[in-house]
Amino acid sequence: MVKLSFLKTIEKNILIGDGAMGSMLYLHGVDRSFEELNLSKPDQVQAIHEAYLDAGANVIQTNSYGANYIKLARYGLEEQVKKINTASVRLAKQASNQGAYVLGNIGGIHGANKRLASDEEVKRSFREQLYCLLLEGVDGILLETYYNFAELTSVVKIAREETDLPIIANVTLHEPGVLENGLFIADAFKELRNIGVNVTGINCQMGPAQIVSSLESVPINQDTYLAAYPNASLPAYNDGILTYENAPEYFTESAKELRQQGVRLIGGCCGTTPEHIRAIAKGVRGLAPVTKKEVKEMPRYEIKESPEKDQETLAQKAQKQRTIIVELGAPKHLDISDYLAGAQALKDAQVDALTLADNSLASPRIDNLAMATIIKRKLNIEPLVHLTCRDRNLIGMQSHLLGLHTLGMREILAITGDPTKIGDFPGATSVFDVNSFKLIELIQKGNTGLSFSGQSLREKTHFSVACALDPNVRHLDKAVKRLEKKIDHGANYVLTQPIYSKEKILELKEATKHLDIPIFIGIMPITSTKNAEFLHNEVPGITLTDDVRERMKSAGSDREKAEAISLEMSRELVETAAEHFNGIYLITPFMRYGMIIKLIEAIKQYDLHTNKEELLI
Repeated sequence: MVKLSFLKTIEKNILIGDGAMGSMLYLHGVDRSFEELNLSKPDQVQAIHEAYLDAGANVIQTNSYGANYIKLARYGLEEQVKKINTASVRLAKQASNQGAYVLGNIGGIHGANKRLASDEEVKRSFREQLYCLLLEGVDGILLETYYNFAELTSVVKIAREETDLPIIANVTLHEPGVLENGLFIADAFKELRNIGVNVTGINCQMGPAQIVSSLESVPINQDTYLAAYPNASLPAYNDGILTYENAPEYFTESAKELRQQGVRLIGGCCGTTPEHIRAIAKGVRGLAPVTKKEVKEMPRYEIKESPEKDQETLAQKAQKQRTIIVELGAPKHLDISDYLAGAQALKDAQVDALTLADNSLASPRIDNLAMATIIKRKLNIEPLVHLTCRDRNLIGMQSHLLGLHTLGMREILAITGDPTKIGDFPGATSVFDVNSFKLIELIQKGNTGLSFSGQSLREKTHFSVACALDPNVRHLDKAVKRLEKKIDHGANYVLTQPIYSKEKILELKEATKHLDIPIFIGIMPITSTKNAEFLHNEVPGITLTDDVRERMKSAGSDREKAEAISLEMSRELVETAAEHFNGIYLITPFMRYGMIIKLIEAIKQYDLHTNKEELLI
C-alpha cells in the first residue's frame, strides 16, 4: 500500500507526534551531545524511536535537533555534521519501517535571549544541516524551539527555496500568546504561512494548558495546519536535576483541548515519554480534526511614552558641551553620612552626574539603586547607575530595570562585571545569563515598551545606555571593533577605563574619530605608590606607564606629596582629554572627593581659558 503524503494525511486526520528524545537519553544517564549517539549508540536512539511508535506516534523526528556546525562545535564534533545527520535519518527510517512519517529536525540556534552566532553563520550552518537531511529523503522538515522569530523566518525562506517538502515551524514562547519580539502568535503564524510554512505550531517552555491558552487567539486556516508539542509540565528542580512530575494521563484530556483549538499534529517536548504519547493517542483516537472555532482576541495594551521622554540625557549633553560625571562608589558599610557629604560637595562643584558602580571588584556594597534613589531625591543629583551581568539572572535583571525606571533612573552603564574570584566572596556564583552586548540590546528593548520575554510593559522605558571601553590594551583596534559592536546593539555613549597616559588619549582620539558617539575619558587619581603598584599589577583593565609609577615612587610615604604629584599628573591628563573630548569621567579613589573637586576646578579653568582665547581670535 502506497503511503499518502504527509500533507494529504493531515488534511483529514489528527496526527500523533513523538515525545522528547533528549529527556529520554538524559534519563538513561547521557549528559553530552545527544546527537552524537546516532554514531556511538545507534541502538539506543532507535529503541527510543520504536518506543514512541509503539505508543501510537505516526510522526517521528530525527535525532538531529542540535546537529549543526555551531552547536556540535561545543563538543569538538563540528566536522561530523554530515555523518550525524545522515545517521539520524537512517535510524528513524529503520524504526518506522515506512509505517510513520519521518521529519528532519532542525532546532533554533539563538536560544532564549541569547545570540550564539552571527546571522550569516546561522544561515551557513542551517544550509549544511538541511542539505544532509534532504539527501536522505525525509518526509518533511521540522523547525522547532525557535525563540528568535527573525532567525525562524530567515531559515524558513532558505528551506522553502531548497525543497517542496512540508515545513513544520514551531515557535517557543516565554509568555502565553506572545513571542520574544512582542509579536502576537496569530500574527506570527500568518507571517510564517505567507512565506511557505505548511504547519505552524508551538513547542517547549510551556505545558499543555499554556499552549491551549496561546492558541485560543489563532484562527483555523484550511491551507495551513496547527501543531503543538508541549512540555510534560513546568519543571521542578530536585537535587540539581530538572524533573517533570505530572501524570501522563493528564495528556489524554490535554490532547482533546488541543484538538478543540484546531491542532492536527500533537506530540511532546521536554519531559514527555512514550506514556505521554500513549495518553495523547488515547485522547484523540477516532476524532476528526476541528475545522471551526471561536477565536479569542488577545488584549492589546497601549504602550505609553515615558513622562521623561524629552529629558536631556548625558549623551545628548556631551554632544554639545563639556560634561563631567564622577564615580562615587556606594559604601561597604551602613554609615552613609560621609558619602552624602561627598555627594553634596560634588554637586556644589557642578558635576553633571554621579555614577555608582555595581559592586565593583566583586565586593558587596550598599545597593547602588538605593544610593541612587537617595541622592536623586535628597540632593537632586542625576545618578548614572552601573548594571553588571554578574549578579542577576534574567528574572532579576528585568525586575531591577523595572525598578530603576519606576524610581526615575534614566542613565545606565551596562557592563559584564568583574569575576567573583577577585572579590570578597571568591566562591560566589557568577550568573552571566547575558553579556554586555545582549544586556544593552535588552535595555533598548524596554525603550520600545517590551520586556525581555516580549510582553508589553504598557509604558516605554527611557534609558540612555552607556557602555565601557578598555583602551589599555595591546591592540586598540580590536577594542574599538568591540566598541562598534556595542554601539550596534544600542549603546548611546561610552565610558573608558582610567587612562594614565596623554599618548593613549591621543591614540584613542585617532582610533575613534569615525564614531559619532560621546566618549567620556576615565581619569582616576592615584593616592600613593602602593596604590599605583596595586592598580598596575592587580586590577584588570588598568595599566600605568613607567613614568607614572616612578613619579609616585618619588613621594615615598609622604601623603601630601603623593597627592600633589597625583593631582599634577591628573591635571595634565584632564587637559589633554578636554582638548579632544567633551566627556570627562572622574573616578573617586577611596572617597577622597576633595581630589576630584580640584580636578573639576582644573577642567573649568581650562575651559574658561580656552573660551577666552577663542573670543580674542
